[in-house]
Amino acid sequence: MVSALLLVVALAVFQLGLALYVRNTLISAASEGARYGARADAAPGDGAARTSALITSSLSASFAEDVSAATRTTSGGVQVIEVTVSAPLPVIGPVGPSGLLTVSGRAFSEQQVTRAAP
Repeated sequence: MVSALLLVVALAVFQLGLALYVRNTLISAASEGARYGARADAAPGDGAARTSALITSSLSASFAEDVSAATRTTSGGVQVIEVTVSAPLPVIGPVGPSGLLTVSGRAFSEQQVTRAAP
């Protein structure tokens, strides 16, 4: 009875570790993709492609199915590139329902639009 309880606790800790690993890997890939798309010689869409490639090489292609195109947004008067990833949260091992985990990465755009001073 005690060994069954210990096994359940051990599997729960393993599952939590796997979920945190997937989340941290997705955040890292989204941030790196945003930095890649924010370069002066790159388009924002290049960041989404880089993010998909990083996720595919790190986890699995199923986690890279819903990577949104990098978008230019303004945050505090500064243009940033944002990459958003929606991926399945691994519930039982590496499988799980799709679209439950959404993370994003942002980076300072090297192509800032400057306004003339009044």
